[in-house]
Amino acid sequence: MSPRAVPATTVARLPIYLRALDGLAADGVETTSSGQLAALAGVGPAQLRRDLSFLGSHGTRGVGYDVEHLQVQVAAALGLTGDLAVVIVGIGNLGHALANYVAVAGKGFRVAALVDAGASVVGSTVAGLVVEHDRDLVQIVRRGEVRLAVLATPADVAQELCDRLVAAGVTGILTFVPRVLTVPAGVDVRSVDLATELQILAFHERRKTSARALAGRP
Repeated sequence: MSPRAVPATTVARLPIYLRALDGLAADGVETTSSGQLAALAGVGPAQLRRDLSFLGSHGTRGVGYDVEHLQVQVAAALGLTGDLAVVIVGIGNLGHALANYVAVAGKGFRVAALVDAGASVVGSTVAGLVVEHDRDLVQIVRRGEVRLAVLATPADVAQELCDRLVAAGVTGILTFVPRVLTVPAGVDVRSVDLATELQILAFHERRKTSARALAGRP
């Protein structure tokens, strides 16, 4: 792999390239052109070639990219060469769905533990795992050598749980909680706020509606 630093924008596109490659492999495609792969990923061919060059992959002129080889390269760049242990904290409707998704389709990931504080949830079985109490969170994380966590809890307890996860050794957190989490240097947080995304879409829809009205179109 290239020693050059990979830009964050390129990293964000790598999972899209991997998904496209997985689809091609499932269809029995052995080689693909930059144009075909770029179209599947929704980017321009030049952008795709530039992104893949950071991985040391330049394809073969007149042939293109070997799908299986490129799958391995992109997966390795994303750190998906093993079975990354993940703990999911908050097993409501969303946490329940996430646990089942990762268990079935989470390539490169493994749900190591499920955690909640609700008396009606703790002790139940979800995705083949018994939900454990959050009072044991630090021990659960250390027992499973977990480095990644998913937070799907109420907002008022999210920061406290985040602090405990970090103290236990978690260095990457995916949060579905609608609040900003404060973490120390060296801990990465990715936030998915469904309400915010819908509000952004609503903003763009309002602008399109206004533009149509000004143009006299329905």
